[in-house]
Order: sequence, then structure tokens, then C-alpha cells
Amino acid sequence: MKLIGMLDSPYVRRVAISLRLLGLDFEHQTLSVFSTFDAFAAINPVVKAPTLVTDDGIVLMDSGLILEHVERLAGCSLSPADPAAHALSQRIIGLALAVCDKAVQIVYEHNLRPEEKRHQVWLNRIHGQLAQALHLLEQEVSRAQPWCFGDHPLQADITTAVAWRFTREMVPEAVEGQALLSLSRLSRIAEESAAFLAFPFN
Repeated sequence: MKLIGMLDSPYVRRVAISLRLLGLDFEHQTLSVFSTFDAFAAINPVVKAPTLVTDDGIVLMDSGLILEHVERLAGCSLSPADPAAHALSQRIIGLALAVCDKAVQIVYEHNLRPEEKRHQVWLNRIHGQLAQALHLLEQEVSRAQPWCFGDHPLQADITTAVAWRFTREMVPEAVEGQALLSLSRLSRIAEESAAFLAFPFN
């Protein structure tokens, strides 16, 4: 298998770390949707990161769909089996992905759109959504000891830690003044683990 995309994307990084934790072998090809657009397009004309090329040459995209497929390959899941715990895990992952989505929107608005064309009302709305997602995510992970479900990291932990690191690095103004101690603790523990160190944010 080949995973295509840069580790500064939270979506690419969550897949890479998950693949490592699932024990699946893969090659990571660091192509950018911006600086190496044509090379990326030669693999996936949609140029969407992450892209996964299966051993059979099937090109998959969207981190959630990729993770669903690779869990079948691995024969195990990064979600808790208990229905109530699974529902809570899905809520945490959904909040973490909302953090990713809103942080990415802010980064794109500032980095890709000329300043005179930025829509401040829209930016204010996105910042508000990001703040709410972070607040709710902080509440949900406050019970982690140190992981949300048991004694090893699952997808809720992976996506939360990746989302927090991306937001802290790329949209630092979004976390200033907020007491997000549980997110900081979970992120610190995750970033010190072997799977995260193998695929560092860069």
C-alpha cells in the first residue's frame, strides 16, 4: 500500500498513525496538493489528501473511508466494541474532525486568499465554530486516563491528538486564553508514543 500526502495535514497524519497502530505495512509518499500538484494528480486526478493506493492498485480517498478499509485489512478496530462506548468514541472523533475542518478553513482563508478579499464575517463564524468544538472536545477527553477508552490509544485518541497539534501549530490564536488542559495532556502523551514519533507533524 501507498499513503500519499503530507504529514502537516491532520487527515494524512491520522491515517499514517492508525496504519502503524494496526500493524499494516505501507509506503508513505510525501506529495503536496500544492507544490507537487502534477505529481499528485498522476496518482489521483482529484488531488485529495490523504490518498491510499491499495496493493491491488485501487485509489481510495477521504481519511474516514480509508480507515474503514484498512481496519478490515487488519482484522481489528481502533474503536471500542461496546455500543455505548462506540457512540461516545464517534462523538469524540466527530468533534476532533470538526476542529480539523475549521482550523483548515482558517489556514486556507489566510494563506490562499488575498487579504483584501477575505470575508471577516465568515472568518469570525469559523473561529466561533472552532472554539465551540475545542470546548466540547476538552470536556469529552477530560476523563481520559491517559487514553479515552482503556490502556492503549484508539481512533478517538489519535484524531483528537492530531487535531490539537495541527490547531496549536497552525491557528495558535484559536487556543490562546483557553484552559484546554485535558487536550494538552492527551496530546503530550500521544506525541511521545512510538506511532506518533514515527509520523511527526511537519
